[in-house]
Amino acid sequence: MQLVDWQVAAATATRLVPPGPRLPLEEAVATVEDLRALATEADAHVARLTQLTAAIDSAAPVTVVDRPGWIRSNVDGFRDLLDPVLDSLTSGRARPLGPVASAVGPRVTGAEVGALLAYLATRVLGQFELLGPAPTEGLPGGRLTLVAPNIVAVERALGVTPRDFRLWVCLHEVTHRTQFAAAPWLHAHVRSLMRDYLTAADLDPAAIVSRLRGALGSLTDVVRGRSDLSFLELVQTPEQRAVLDRVTGLMSLLEGHADVVMDAVGPEVVPTVASIRERFEGRRRSGNPVERMMRRLFGIEMKMKQYAEGARFVREVVDHVGMPGLNRVWGAAELLPDAGEIREPARWLARVHPRPLPAVNG
Repeated sequence: MQLVDWQVAAATATRLVPPGPRLPLEEAVATVEDLRALATEADAHVARLTQLTAAIDSAAPVTVVDRPGWIRSNVDGFRDLLDPVLDSLTSGRARPLGPVASAVGPRVTGAEVGALLAYLATRVLGQFELLGPAPTEGLPGGRLTLVAPNIVAVERALGVTPRDFRLWVCLHEVTHRTQFAAAPWLHAHVRSLMRDYLTAADLDPAAIVSRLRGALGSLTDVVRGRSDLSFLELVQTPEQRAVLDRVTGLMSLLEGHADVVMDAVGPEVVPTVASIRERFEGRRRSGNPVERMMRRLFGIEMKMKQYAEGARFVREVVDHVGMPGLNRVWGAAELLPDAGEIREPARWLARVHPRPLPAVNG
């Protein structure tokens, strides 16, 4: 049984998403070429800073898209990942999903997914896509995508130097590609975590209704900022929350590491890096009341906090054992920090570096 109508999801998202800033054709073409060139330039800076030397084939794709292009790519990826898992969950049921789930229906679910994708498509600057094919020799098993209208919109809103901001964004996304190139096992591990999370779902109609009632009871606290949980987290099963702890640790590491790298290049590479970071963080904290409510509902504000914790983890570990000591994290899944170790790096250091090297300063 299909639970999400992906055609409806894609159609809804592309219909709802605004196009973003309109550029003359010549400027639009120049922006795309600039972003591709800066992504290539970022490779050398990321390799120098991270000391991760795994080769990335020169043919590794860097794709520049508009908002509908980002939506289509993510719908394809979600379909590839989710449909087999959802099919296995529903096919093993002894009885149909029942009137509650049937009333929701795949088309309605598709429309809801589409509305979420339309919102996210206005916010994503870049993405290292993991939901496509598995790694092949010389490639990290993913595609680096840059969303041109969002990058242009943010650089204009912040009043920053376009080339500096674009390179800064590319540094972040190229760091993700470098992480997965240095740890070829990581692609399968991420997909496994996603499958574990989905498999832990309880599709029993009575259980779904119970969780929804509980979530709706707590929704006011989320909207008013009195709870760190998003609506999606409120409807999780206990088993899903256990998987989420591992996901949170990994995502905090990946994003925190990328945030550290994009700032560590310094003004010799991105002359206005300090100003960009200050204005970008100010933009993250701002927004009208509706925007802030949406960020809380979708868990975006909580994720920002997690990524800040990830950056603190990376900096503290590098201070104690240097970049080579941090890079042990890419050796195997069991060396990854969990959410608790992200918040307390000393725990990870004690587990992975029981005899740490002398502290590294600067």
